[in-house]
Formats: sequence, C-alpha cells, structure tokens
Amino acid sequence: MKTLLFALSLLFTSLQALSLDDVIEKSLANSPSLEVINARIEANKYAIDVAKQFENPQLLITSNTLTADEKMHQQVLSLQQEIPFYGKRDAEEKIDLAEDAILKQKLQSAKVQLVADIKNEAYTIWELQELYEITEKYIELTEQNIALYESYTSINSSQHMGIMKAELSLCDLKIQQSSLRSQLTSAYARVSYLAAFTINELDIELSMDNLPKKIALDTIYGNNPELAIKEKELLKESAKVTRKELNNYPDIKLLAGYAYRENYSNYVNFGVALSLPLYGTEESKTEEARALKLSVKSQEGNTKLLLNAQLKVYYAQMQAAYEIYHIVQDDALIQVAHMFELSSSSISTGGDLFKYIDVLFQKLSLEQKSIVALANYKRAQAKIAQLSGALQ
Repeated sequence: MKTLLFALSLLFTSLQALSLDDVIEKSLANSPSLEVINARIEANKYAIDVAKQFENPQLLITSNTLTADEKMHQQVLSLQQEIPFYGKRDAEEKIDLAEDAILKQKLQSAKVQLVADIKNEAYTIWELQELYEITEKYIELTEQNIALYESYTSINSSQHMGIMKAELSLCDLKIQQSSLRSQLTSAYARVSYLAAFTINELDIELSMDNLPKKIALDTIYGNNPELAIKEKELLKESAKVTRKELNNYPDIKLLAGYAYRENYSNYVNFGVALSLPLYGTEESKTEEARALKLSVKSQEGNTKLLLNAQLKVYYAQMQAAYEIYHIVQDDALIQVAHMFELSSSSISTGGDLFKYIDVLFQKLSLEQKSIVALANYKRAQAKIAQLSGALQ
C-alpha cells in the first residue's frame, strides 16, 4: 500500500509544475545514490557490535595410536581462548565508531552535492526557457516586420536586400530555437535523473540579488562537508595508531585440556601462551599508521587551501555576472531601446529594414547576455552554498 501511494505521488508530481524546493525535498528523501551510503552505514553498525567481542574459542580433540595398555595412550579435549591485551577491544570499537562518523559525513556530503547539482540544472532550465521564450518573441517580431515591409507596393534593390537579411536572421533565430528546445529536453532528463523521478515542468523564477560582501572563510571551514570528512578520517587514523601501538603488548591465550586414558587415571592440564614481539614488526606497523595519519593531516590542510581558492573563484564569478547584468540592464538596454524605437517608427513608414534588423539583433543579444549573467550568478551562488554545506 505504501509503495502504491509513493508511485501515485510520483505520477501526480510528474504531471504538474514543481518548485525547486519540492524537487530538492523529494530527491533527498528518495535518491538511490543516498540509499547506497545509508546501506553502508547500516552494515557498519554490525562491525561496531562485534568490535568488543572476544575471538571465538578453539576446541581441539586429539588422539594417538598407542594401545590402551600404554600409559601414553590418551584422547585429549582442549579449549583455547585468546584474551586481548587491555584496551585493544576499546581501540577496535573506536575505529569502527570513527568509520561510522565518516560514513554519516559522506552521506551529508552526498546530500549537499545532490542539492547543488539539482540547483545547477534548475538554473540551466530557467536560462534555456528564458532564452527560448525571448527567441520566440523575436521570431514573431521579425516575421511581422517582414510582412509589413513586403506590403509596400514599391521595393527597390536596397530594400530587397533588407528583406533578405531579415529572412536570413529569421532562419538563424529558428535554428537557435531548435537548439534550445533540444537543450531543454536534455536538462529536464538530467534533473529527472538527479531527482529520481520524472520532471516535465519546473516552476522557477530568478531575480538578481544584492551582491554580498566578502564571505567569511571561517563560515566555510565550519560547515564544509569535505573538510568535515577529512576531520573524521583524521580521528579514525588516530584510533588506528592507538590500536597499532597496543599491538606491542602481546595477547594471552588461555588453554585448558582434559585427557582421557582408558586404563589409567584421567587428568586435566592448564596452560598460558603469548606471542613475543621480538622482531620489530609491530613497531614498523605503528610507524606506518603514524605516516598515514600525517598524510590525512596534510590532505586536511590541502582541502582548506582548495576551499579558499574555490571561494575566491566562485565569488569572482558572482561579481562578474552581477556587473554584466547591471551594465546590460541599467545602461546598454536603455540606449538600445531608444535606437529600437527610432528603427521601429522608421519601418512603419517604409524605412531601412537592414538597419532595423541590426538594432533588433543588438537588443536580442543584450537581453540574452542579461539572462545568461543572471543564471551564472545563481550558479556561482549555489557553488558557494555548496561549500558551506547548504541543503536548500
């Protein structure tokens, strides 16, 4: 019943426009890629459960070929149990607990990555939709002006060239529209894959925010999932070093046996066995563990340097997109709008269509730059949010 309701929910959502928040919420709840990590976390719980358990005891039964008349004839039942040195089982548990913390942090990192990928595709969909709509608008405008221009009874050769240029420009617009349609289909396929359900329409509106001041690096360090993974890995390596150090102290094996002799008295024997760390193997393995710990420590430092560089790159991308958007909106489009008005009024009285098409495509190019700049701003903003571990 639960499965049926979930299937009906997916069918219903695939038939209506979804907001970006809805897509993110549903994908975080149902993504197969996240379930893979959840399964590994569940499996590691069993490792934690057995970490402090003793090794299974060994039961041995031996017999010899001497006859029952011989005193040495015997059948022996022996039991051996290994007792780890004090602290070894606790150290094993700490290693598995550290692994659990790593897996949980990797799950968090995967969620952050999934949200960032969905945002990126959503902003691409918005960009393509806006470009498609504006291209369609300019196709209609160009067709109207070609029809208007051809309605004049007398057209000289220069005016005929204007019509040819307009028709070529119209073909170029239709080619762009066809390409945008294909890219939109691909973008919807990608976001559907990421969300793990079919999305046919995405309800999304974007607007330019105020450019934030320089973002504090401490905020990124405190919330970045990749850096958190390195910190958890460092804790695990520290636990492994402790475990290797304890290997310098031998485990004890307790032995007990009962010997049965058919014609003589039976007897019980006891024993203790332990390994002697004489050859330095344990110390070498400890040094190896310490070196691996230093390696992870270096990786942690390198991750901080990378985050610093990425933050600068993404902020520079935001700043560039913000400036381009406002140059187009606050300056260039105002100037070209006046030129467009003059050209439009000239067309209505049989003016030069050639010049009008040039102005028309200048205006289209600027509006396209404005759309692309806004989408780039949002994509860079999403990348910075990913650095800070955002899940929305």
